[in-house]
Amino acid sequence: MRYVSTRGKAPALNFAGVLLAGLADDGGLYVPKAWPRLSKSDIAGLSGRPYAEVATEIMARFTGPELPAADLAPLVTAAYRNFGHPAVAPLRQIDAGEWLLELFHGPTLSFKDYALQVVGPLFDLVLRRRGLHMTVVGATSGDTGSAAIEAVRDRKSITAFILHPKGRVTEVQRRQMTTVPAKNIHNIAIEGTFDDCQALVKRMFGDAAFRDRMRLTAVNSINWARVMAQTVYYFTTAVALGAPARVPAFAVPTGNFGDAFAGHVARRMGLAIPQMVIATNLNDILVRLLKTGTYRKGPVHATVSPSIDIQVSSNFERLLYELDGYHAERVAKSMNELERKGSFKLDADALAQMRAQFDGAAVNEKQTLACIKDVYKRSGLVIDPHTAVGMVAGRARRKDPSVPMVYLSTAHAAKFPDAVKKAIGVTPELPPRMADLYERTERYDVLPPDLGAVQAYISERAAR
Repeated sequence: MRYVSTRGKAPALNFAGVLLAGLADDGGLYVPKAWPRLSKSDIAGLSGRPYAEVATEIMARFTGPELPAADLAPLVTAAYRNFGHPAVAPLRQIDAGEWLLELFHGPTLSFKDYALQVVGPLFDLVLRRRGLHMTVVGATSGDTGSAAIEAVRDRKSITAFILHPKGRVTEVQRRQMTTVPAKNIHNIAIEGTFDDCQALVKRMFGDAAFRDRMRLTAVNSINWARVMAQTVYYFTTAVALGAPARVPAFAVPTGNFGDAFAGHVARRMGLAIPQMVIATNLNDILVRLLKTGTYRKGPVHATVSPSIDIQVSSNFERLLYELDGYHAERVAKSMNELERKGSFKLDADALAQMRAQFDGAAVNEKQTLACIKDVYKRSGLVIDPHTAVGMVAGRARRKDPSVPMVYLSTAHAAKFPDAVKKAIGVTPELPPRMADLYERTERYDVLPPDLGAVQAYISERAAR
């Protein structure tokens, strides 16, 4: 398997190279040169098998030959062994033809664990084999940070710096990051938005001298390995509901487009998903793109679903590469326009392709809270606000009631206690293993959204 950059000027790499690189040298994102394919019989053969076994089979198609299934299997099995449900990613029926895919049974209670609990050990394995130490730099809108920290904490081959927007993540999300006592973990609260954090990370990777000196790599969804691992639960869910004969539709709450793009990858691999609904909150850049054909930055609005408070969806570049007919120079031109002008426009063919592959809806605060309340009233289930965004959007855009609709439940409700209490008057409890979270000592530093200040901070603390 070889990987190429969406902007065309970085060298093609194997999986291990892409894992360690994160962002391509030319500022682009790595994608497979060709998609591995599963036949209908391959997909049917996934039914009834343990999650880790399916994950190994799916991911080995992207990691080989340098990391074959035999190397991958023990690592993947260990990664999912301590998840809080034996099915790892269980389905819960909530109504006729409607299902929640519960992606909050990992150690930090969000869907990010499903990728990062694999990606962390993968990093460690490759780095130890090569005798290297690397510096992980990541930006988080709330959940990626804690999942990344949990994945790389106490690993001698990695020093990690995680940037989060100060005051724009929930207290639970912040404390999950800042109370980890590991010496190789550094938390930075940026006085700005997630988009500011993400821009700083991209600029650090774009500074070749700094990147090489610090041996930078990324664990957020610009790293292909994250997307690869998230593809797995689309397959396990689909076969549980009858694939390949019957494949469900999916509604995905998304900000950075990584989780939705993972579903698109499953399609490219042969899973005939009939409908993919992009669910956003007031930060609706992707939905506006579907409506108007223009990808335009907007102000970041603080909402009750903060993990998707994003107005520049990095992973969209991977889809754009496909929509533009794999012409990297066209992608580079569009991304340069976005940087200079704050927007670019899809041509008619690209927009038609996107509309054929995705639906989308933006969900306001009132709708989000009303959905949490309605689900609680009808079933007694307590869902988090991101799940509610997915449900509202999925129901609004559902095309065929005879096709099962799966809503990705991307986080445990206890990560967003204020929003949930506002909706139903009940504060969701943290699991017992996190019961003392509010008593743990925090450790983080506050910095301005200034590249020089952040680079100086990392330079002083990175182990090289």
